[in-house]
Amino acid sequence: MKATAKLWMGIVVLIILSPLGLIIPAHFKAGSAWGEWSAGEIRKLVGYAPGGLERLSSLWKAPMPGYAFKGWESKGLGNLSFAYIISALAGTAAVVMVMVFIGKMLARKDKDG
Repeated sequence: MKATAKLWMGIVVLIILSPLGLIIPAHFKAGSAWGEWSAGEIRKLVGYAPGGLERLSSLWKAPMPGYAFKGWESKGLGNLSFAYIISALAGTAAVVMVMVFIGKMLARKDKDG
């Protein structure tokens, strides 16, 4: 099997497993998934939030907050897991498109240079 095929198979497995970041914290009643805390959640967890995080937290608004479609936040774990998979697919597609574009630009640069 080619290395590229193995890479894509690994990526597909990771995409399918992506809802574990949602399911495991819910199962153990651990709150938010690890590392996905807002400035307010960090303040509640450790007693303060770094000033830079407070200042920059409103700079970026996610296209799919909580990795869910608008209005799906309360639809249950099954629907949220599906939204996580769709979010992983969209993110993977975006990264692949950017990498293909950069690769084409670099190949063109080598060809012209």
